[in-house]
Amino acid sequence: MNVVDHLSELRKRVIITLASFLLFLIISFLFVQDIHHFLVKDLNDKLAILGPGDILWIYMAIAGISAITFTIPIAAFQIWLFVKPGLRKEEQKVTLAFIPGIFILFISGIAFGYFLLFPIVLSFLQSLAGDQFETFFTVDKYFRFMINLTVPFGFLFEMPAIIMFLTRLGIINPQRLAKSRKISYFFLIVVSVLITPPDFISDILVIVPLVLLYEFSVTLSKIVYRKKLILESEQLAP
Repeated sequence: MNVVDHLSELRKRVIITLASFLLFLIISFLFVQDIHHFLVKDLNDKLAILGPGDILWIYMAIAGISAITFTIPIAAFQIWLFVKPGLRKEEQKVTLAFIPGIFILFISGIAFGYFLLFPIVLSFLQSLAGDQFETFFTVDKYFRFMINLTVPFGFLFEMPAIIMFLTRLGIINPQRLAKSRKISYFFLIVVSVLITPPDFISDILVIVPLVLLYEFSVTLSKIVYRKKLILESEQLAP
């Protein structure tokens, strides 16, 4: 394929991905009130609205995140189709197997943020108010806080799949990951501080899972790298 053919193929994959996103966005918007009801079911009081556009923004944000979630496997499959001609048959099979894992890891990250981290942080921040303040939540502030605390984990939890994928393609290896451990830890700490409220407990609740996730990714990289070496040695053997 020449450059024009590559660009035409890339445009095709992008169009399919965007069309899938728009389709899921429409479907999600049809059920957005049910999703909204699920997200606020544990609140004792109703959320306040300060402007007529608040609820529309929240509905669009909920529908958008839902659409992104279901578009991820399709986008990953389109990327795989784009790079498929440059991969050997064995690499095609291995990389295709990553797509379900990418979707599962994204869902797991969202679930971790929403079901575990978000209630703990919200309860802690409410306890700081005590009886000295009258607390109520606006729909805008509440959902911005929820989104900022949950959605990033969907992408951060993709770390094992990305590291395994890059290891399989030979771009990185376990030795390089081990040497860059300090830099990686520093980056994860910075990310944790940026996406969490400014308190020490929230930072720890985020930093610890991310560090464990990185170490788990390094372990998976070692397994993939070892299998890759065995496969290459078998191919070179007479």
